[in-house]
Amino acid sequence: MNNRFSMSSELAGPAELQKLRAMADYLFGRGVGAALFAEGVELRKSRERIRQVWFRGSPLCSIRANDGMIVLNRGGAEVLHRVLEFPKRRVVIETRAAEFVSQGRTAFCKHVIDADRSIRPGEEVLVVDPEDRLLAVGKALLSGEEMVAFQTGQAVRVRRGMNVEV
Repeated sequence: MNNRFSMSSELAGPAELQKLRAMADYLFGRGVGAALFAEGVELRKSRERIRQVWFRGSPLCSIRANDGMIVLNRGGAEVLHRVLEFPKRRVVIETRAAEFVSQGRTAFCKHVIDADRSIRPGEEVLVVDPEDRLLAVGKALLSGEEMVAFQTGQAVRVRRGMNVEV
């Protein structure tokens, strides 16, 4: 009996790879798709839909079921951090909060030093320290301008901390 909830694994075909790259280019900027989804990425599917993307045994991202958007894992965040020039898609936080955010805790507005002004609420963002060390990846709860302007409230709901020694 075939379980419709089981995950199958396969290499990405040309059409799937093109679709993933186009989505990444749209979300993160032109050229990011080719860097994030290199030849040989492995797709994990459920109900014939892409749910996860892996490369060389490590997860890069998940594809959110309700809207099909990319949710970065640690590997995907590292690729994005390497490919995008500072300050693109970054929220810079104070050094005193870096350890907590790196462990996966929420980034609050009072700790935000700077943020990419093009960030919109709901987007995937990289949280970095003043030296641009990747601390975490998460979902922006405010725009980049609001993160810098506000002194209270949550700026980024951290999804994955990078556990970096600060």
